[in-house]
Amino acid sequence: MKRLSIGVMFPSSRSEAVDVRACARHAEDLGLDALFTGDHLAASVGTRESTLTLATVAAVTERLRIGFGVMVLALRHPAWAAKQIATLQHLSGDRVILGVGSGGAVHGSTAWEAVEVPYAERGRRTDAALEVLPDLVTGRSAVLRSGVPITLTPGATMPPVWVGGGSRAALRRAARYADAWFPSMITATAVAEGRRELAELAATYGRPIPHLAVGGSVLLGPAPSPSLLSDATAGLTQYGVPPEVAAHLPITGPPPQAAERFREYAEAGADHLVLGVIGDDWQHQCELIAEARSLAELP
Repeated sequence: MKRLSIGVMFPSSRSEAVDVRACARHAEDLGLDALFTGDHLAASVGTRESTLTLATVAAVTERLRIGFGVMVLALRHPAWAAKQIATLQHLSGDRVILGVGSGGAVHGSTAWEAVEVPYAERGRRTDAALEVLPDLVTGRSAVLRSGVPITLTPGATMPPVWVGGGSRAALRRAARYADAWFPSMITATAVAEGRRELAELAATYGRPIPHLAVGGSVLLGPAPSPSLLSDATAGLTQYGVPPEVAAHLPITGPPPQAAERFREYAEAGADHLVLGVIGDDWQHQCELIAEARSLAELP
């Protein structure tokens, strides 16, 4: 079986109580591949600023990749975003994974109104930023949408871009700009179908097929809490997932059962899994994820 990298999302509940350094060290000690954080200016659940969180992770780890899951690029000026990304690359030793999303209606309009960015322009602004980011990050001259030329120094290695979202627009964006397509909460069957469509779209741009990274959720152990699972699947329906599909998406059960789900995604074409933990026992869940990875015989 091909190598399937396994990353985890920072715990999202009670974020003010989360020890960022301890979480980072724990994930690295377990041999997990990456630690991702969400990116929200204003959301129903309080979150820390993503670039500073990842800079802290970089400071206390040596090997762990650090990822945006995902950066809402349209909320930022692309030059400032590029400066942050390049700096993270320098601080981390080129360990950044740049997950990018255009933002979703589920989080409301507050953030967009606060930074005076029309919500309807988010897709166009995301594409425009992805056009110039490689030049901005690497220190080459770029011309911004305003027509202003700028060169940022010091330049850095452009990190791999993972475009999030399961829509047709996200697939087109991934095919045109990304190193990986990064949908969340989809079945292994949908991964295989998406890969075929992605291959067709990439060919129209004369690009290789992007890798596939799949976001999922886990609640591992001998007896998953029915109430926690119910809350988690109910939350998925807010993102447009049909209830009958949402009920089967979380990866549950003991590590051997989880290992089988990991294999299903790998066989469908996934190269990476990025797993969010259901509930508050994040550290123990990470331990079970690492055990499941070992049982799946993934190198």
